[in-house]
Amino acid sequence: MSDEQRSILVVAHALRDDTVEAAARVIRALHDAGARPVLAAEDREELASRRSAFGATAALGTDVTVHDIELAVVLGGDGTILRAAELVRGGSAPILGINMGHVGFLAEIERDDMDDAMRRVIARDYRVEERMTLSVRVKDAAGQVIYSTWALNEATVEKASRERMLEVVVEIDGRPLSTFGCDGMVVSTPTGSTAYNFSAGGPVIWPTVEAISVVPLSAHALFAKPLVVGPEASVAIEVLERTNGVGVLWCDGRRSHDLPPGARVVVRRADEPVRLARLHPAAFTDRLVRKFRLPVEGWRGNGDGRGAGPATSSGGGAAA
Repeated sequence: MSDEQRSILVVAHALRDDTVEAAARVIRALHDAGARPVLAAEDREELASRRSAFGATAALGTDVTVHDIELAVVLGGDGTILRAAELVRGGSAPILGINMGHVGFLAEIERDDMDDAMRRVIARDYRVEERMTLSVRVKDAAGQVIYSTWALNEATVEKASRERMLEVVVEIDGRPLSTFGCDGMVVSTPTGSTAYNFSAGGPVIWPTVEAISVVPLSAHALFAKPLVVGPEASVAIEVLERTNGVGVLWCDGRRSHDLPPGARVVVRRADEPVRLARLHPAAFTDRLVRKFRLPVEGWRGNGDGRGAGPATSSGGGAAA
């Protein structure tokens, strides 16, 4: 691919002045390097309402296909990165997140490092890591697939009404595990283990581990502990017919589908991963310490670890 043909997707919302300015800087750097900046149609409309110059930028899906995108540069927090993952789904472009003031796990760098990041993007000086995703299918009571989607972080089955409870059966690899009433179930990837899974009491899973976490939400049962199953496992959650009302499936907090009584949600590893661009190799432990402000005073280290260095490093790592 020649430099003149390089297409870089820029993902940003025009809700904040600093994000608009950052998008302008990124687009200017790409133009100066002879690359073609691309915006999603929604972003281009929002940004053009703030600065008319954005209206001349190429549009994804109109001027450029997802298969033409070399890289997606994302300005925002984890929610914006999840949206970028939707935009590049079906292509091969990795995602580089630039944190615009939100505390998140997926963003690779802070806004202060933006200019250096763009120099490295233009030089293709980054490495790519793949994160497993989930394939999610919904079947009706007759066994017909009525909805299918995917998730990078998690798929959650939740009650649709605050005052009602879901009655579910949890199945692992085709075998029933337990039946109970609950507020819902969270099925998470390692990337999503620091998101809803973490808030629900699930385990933090290092991004290099291939596994699926299954966590009940406020379950009324003696055995309703978080589970970690293998990456090839099939997890099914059936909403029992006796459930009073409907449930709802959410994937990454972005895509939803109503679940009537008798619905069956089947979650397994998807074939297509999400690719993240990384500029700074670093220990995932450092990211946990920084994100959750964990106390590490008194640590001296014994020199036998691979991640020697200050525990407060901004680090690269993963998660969601």
